[in-house]
Amino acid sequence: MAATVAFTARSLAGSHPRPFGASIVHTNSGKLLLRALNRVAQDFDPSSHAEVRAIRLATKRLKKLSLAGYTLYTTCEPCPMCMSTALWAGIDRVVYGAKIADANKHCKQIQIPAVEVAARSDMQCIVDGPVLRDESYALFTHPRMLQAFRIWSTRK
Repeated sequence: MAATVAFTARSLAGSHPRPFGASIVHTNSGKLLLRALNRVAQDFDPSSHAEVRAIRLATKRLKKLSLAGYTLYTTCEPCPMCMSTALWAGIDRVVYGAKIADANKHCKQIQIPAVEVAARSDMQCIVDGPVLRDESYALFTHPRMLQAFRIWSTRK
């Protein structure tokens, strides 16, 4: 989780700072498969969340639909779309940092907890979080990110 937060924090120095980052790691070995950042604004794609992008990239890299045997680490609790994608991909476990309520202080969110999405599914996935919540939430409150949120104007 700390590596995912550090990876995401590096975006704060760039031209497109983002607080949403995700990593996919082999559950047993801990070997990193890949990392991704949110690209909603850059791609003009509302579904280009970090978790969805990571899952799309991972299934393409592995050339299979199933990510059974992998864990998704994400700096923020997955929204229902992201959690559903993790379930459909067969992810073993989702570990998140900041909560949906934390993100909602800065940008619009669908406030259905990831654990509830998982519980209402017939697909198995462990949901753990918040883990390193303060470190993850610090991504949202970084001065460059606060400036970006003002430009995004998603709270209107």
